[in-house]
Amino acid sequence: MPLHPVMITRFSLRLPDSQAGFSVRRPMKQANELIKSLDTLFIKTYGCQMNEYDSARMADMMKQAYGLRLVAAAEDADVILMNTCSIREKAEDKVYSELGRYKKLKDKRPDMIIGVGGCVGQQEGERIQKRAPYVDIVFGPQSYHRLPEMVKEIRRDRVHVSQTDMPEIEKFDHLPKAESHGVSGCVTIMEGCDKFCTFCVVPYTRGAEISRSVEDILDECRDQLAGGTVEISLLGQNVNAYRGPGPDEEEWDFTMLLYAVAELPGLKRLRFSTSHPMEMTSELCQAFAEIPQLMPYLHLPVQSGSDRVLKLMHRGHDRETYFRIINELREHCPDIALSSDFIVGYPGETDEDFAATMDLVERVGFDSAYCFKYSPRPGTPASKSEDNVPEDVKDERLQRLLTLTREQARLAMQAQQGKTIDVLVEKDGRRAGDMEGRSPDYKIVHFRGQHRQIGQVMAMSIVEAYGQSLRGELILADS
Repeated sequence: MPLHPVMITRFSLRLPDSQAGFSVRRPMKQANELIKSLDTLFIKTYGCQMNEYDSARMADMMKQAYGLRLVAAAEDADVILMNTCSIREKAEDKVYSELGRYKKLKDKRPDMIIGVGGCVGQQEGERIQKRAPYVDIVFGPQSYHRLPEMVKEIRRDRVHVSQTDMPEIEKFDHLPKAESHGVSGCVTIMEGCDKFCTFCVVPYTRGAEISRSVEDILDECRDQLAGGTVEISLLGQNVNAYRGPGPDEEEWDFTMLLYAVAELPGLKRLRFSTSHPMEMTSELCQAFAEIPQLMPYLHLPVQSGSDRVLKLMHRGHDRETYFRIINELREHCPDIALSSDFIVGYPGETDEDFAATMDLVERVGFDSAYCFKYSPRPGTPASKSEDNVPEDVKDERLQRLLTLTREQARLAMQAQQGKTIDVLVEKDGRRAGDMEGRSPDYKIVHFRGQHRQIGQVMAMSIVEAYGQSLRGELILADS
C-alpha cells in the first residue's frame, strides 16, 4: 500500500461537538401512544452504489426484525428512512427540504417513524433533531445495523435516538443474510478511506478503511447467486485498496479476491467500483485479460489533469501515473470503457491548470464522465482555503468540460453501432414489448424481447445509438 502522509486513528475521525460519535436518547416533546404495529417501510436513497447497497441491507434487516415490506411512496409507510450522501453541494439543504415534506405526513400520522441515516446523518448528528424535532432517529453509515434496536427504543420508551459513532466492530457481523434483489447485485467488501483528499468528506463520515474477510464476502456472494443474481459488483469507497484476511489468515489483496469471486458457480459477470489510481496495480490491470467474468469497464476518478492541482488535492498521483495506468489497462483489455470524475474550479485552479485537465480528457478519451464545480464540504481541509475561483469562471470551465466529455460519450455510443455484443437482460423496458439490459462495457441496451429472458446473456446486433443508450436486435440461434 502507498504511504499516507497523514495517519489518523478512528478516534480522531469523529466529528466535533454535536457530530461526535455517541448514542443520545431524548424524550419526545409530545408522548405519542405506543405504536401497536409496523407494516410498511419507505427508503429514500441518495448517492452512490454503496448507499444503494446499504439501503437494501436496511430493508433486509427491517423485514427480518419487524416484517416490514417496502413501499414505493412515503405516504404509504409506517417507517420512513433517508439514506443520505454529503458529497455534493447543498446536500444538507436537500435533506431538510425533503424532511419538510415528511413533516406534513407525520402531522397527520404522529406514530410514523422518521429516520435520517447515511453521511449527512453522520455529519450533522443531533443538529438534525434540533432543527427538525419530528425526526425520531439519526444514524451514521457504520451504525445502521442498530436500526431494529433503535426502533424498539422508540416504541418502548417514546424517545428520540441518535447514534453516529463509528465502532471498531464491523457492522457486517450484525447484519442478517443478504437477500437477492435482482439479476445484478452488489456486495460491499470494504468501507472508509485513508486517502484524505482535501476536498472529500468521506473519511470523516465513513471512517478509516476496514476490509471484510474473504470468507464473509464469498458467503454473501454465494447467497446472492443462490437467489438468482448472476452479476455481482464489488463495492468500496476505495475498493481496490481492499486488504482482508483470507481463509489461511494471510492478507489478501483486491486482485486475489477478484479471482476467488470469479470462481463461484453461477457467476456470469463481475464488476467493481470505485477505484483509486494509487491502488491500480499491474496485477489488477492484467486481471481484465485473465478473468472472463470481469467486464471491460472501469470507473477511475482522476479529478484534475494538473499536477499542481492534484498535489493541492492530496491525490497522491500525477497525470503521468494516470496515463501509465490507462495505457497498461488498454494493453491487456483494448476495448475497456473508462469513466472518471472531475472537479473544476478547485481553489487556486488557473487557466493553465484547467487546460491540463482538458488535455488529459482529450488524450485518454472517456466513455462517460461525472463533472462538477468545486464546492467546499464542511470539515474538509479544502474548506479552509479561500474559494477564489469566481463562479462565472467555474461555470464556463464546467461547460467546456461537459461539451468535450459529452462528445466523447456520443462517439463511444456511435462506435457500438453495427457490433455484435453479449447483453445481460435485466428488466422489462418502459415500452410495451421492450426489454432492457447491459452491455459488457455497462451501456444500456433496449431490444424487443420477453420477460422470461431476464437473467440471460444474449447475443445482439446493435442497430442504433441514442444519447444515453443503444438499440439492439436479438441474434437468434439456428433451430
